Amino acid sequence: MKSVILKPHKEESLLRFHPWAFSGAIARFDEEPEEGELVVVRDCKNHVLGVGHYQIGSIAVRILEFGVETLSENFWRDRLQKSYVLRKSLGLVSTENNAYRLVHGEGDFLPGLVVDIYGETAVVQAHSVGMHYCRTMIAEELINVVEGLKNVYYKSETTLPFKAPIPEHDRQDCYLIGESSTYIAKENGLKFYIDWLRGQKTGFFLDQRENRSLLEKYAGGRKVLNMFCYTGGFSVYAMRGGARRVVSVDSSAKAVEIVDKNVSLNFEDVSRHQSVTEDAFRYLDNMEDDFDLIILDPPAFAKHRDAIRNALQGYTRLNAKAFAKIKSGGILFTFSCSQAIDKEMFRLAVFTAAAQAKRKVRILHQLTQPIDHPINIYHPEGEYLKGLVLWVE
Repeated sequence: MKSVILKPHKEESLLRFHPWAFSGAIARFDEEPEEGELVVVRDCKNHVLGVGHYQIGSIAVRILEFGVETLSENFWRDRLQKSYVLRKSLGLVSTENNAYRLVHGEGDFLPGLVVDIYGETAVVQAHSVGMHYCRTMIAEELINVVEGLKNVYYKSETTLPFKAPIPEHDRQDCYLIGESSTYIAKENGLKFYIDWLRGQKTGFFLDQRENRSLLEKYAGGRKVLNMFCYTGGFSVYAMRGGARRVVSVDSSAKAVEIVDKNVSLNFEDVSRHQSVTEDAFRYLDNMEDDFDLIILDPPAFAKHRDAIRNALQGYTRLNAKAFAKIKSGGILFTFSCSQAIDKEMFRLAVFTAAAQAKRKVRILHQLTQPIDHPINIYHPEGEYLKGLVLWVE
């Protein structure tokens, strides 16, 4: 393998097992690597630090294995097997739940790779060029590792950070193995249509599973508003929890169509549910103030650090509108999935919104991502999902 040699003292984060080597830390190459190529990272004294995928950009190398010069023959199978065993030991693989995240990038020591399981189908996303080039091998090992898996769909059209030109023949979104005919998955006994071909991310937001279960416990007898509802996960849980009425709002007509399908899939009587295709901010401005449970789960307002200031203003504005309209004694579930926004920033934005609305607010729960989205303790950047459950007087 070609070698990446770091500047003096730039190896310290890798010695602490942080999986990224940044471009500014690189002194030289023994030979210029191609984007996506496996390389050996060495310190200025030529000591081996690890092996990883090289990439053009700020994050120059994502480390796959520390302290070695080459990956073992069974590297991919061993890593995927460990991820699968963890999910099974946590009770995520069952007849009541066949939708879960199998690989969560750095959290599963496979930086740049995401794998979500929906029944007999795995949906794979590459967030690094190196993982893109390994996609076929990964698909084959997934079939070997995951019990009952028959199909692997590769969905990376929007996630690949290529700087070098992509070869025309290098297909991205496609079935690598099989071709699934089923689009229904089960989560905690509820059924959901999963559109991994055209939907956002891998087709469903698995990272809210535990938070949806919590919401179900609070929904009984309440009028619930689910903003940015996407395919209606929170709405379906609220209905099973006994909500007297649920309104689902999203700007995407396609998403709202799937919400209606998911409600009908789980309930014979759908009269308690109403779906609305409208911009969230416009709906909040014009809605009646009779909701006593509101969910705010917007898309990422900040995908990089340059957008932090505008994102915080957006979170403050959004939450202030909800605080102004929610009934006294109401409960607000509010979230941020922006990795660039940390917990303290998000809490400050929500605090500011509460103050602007002049409401008395108490924190009931502080929420995060679920157990199948683990955080590598050496990579705190992996903690991206923040949530608060608030009692509003």
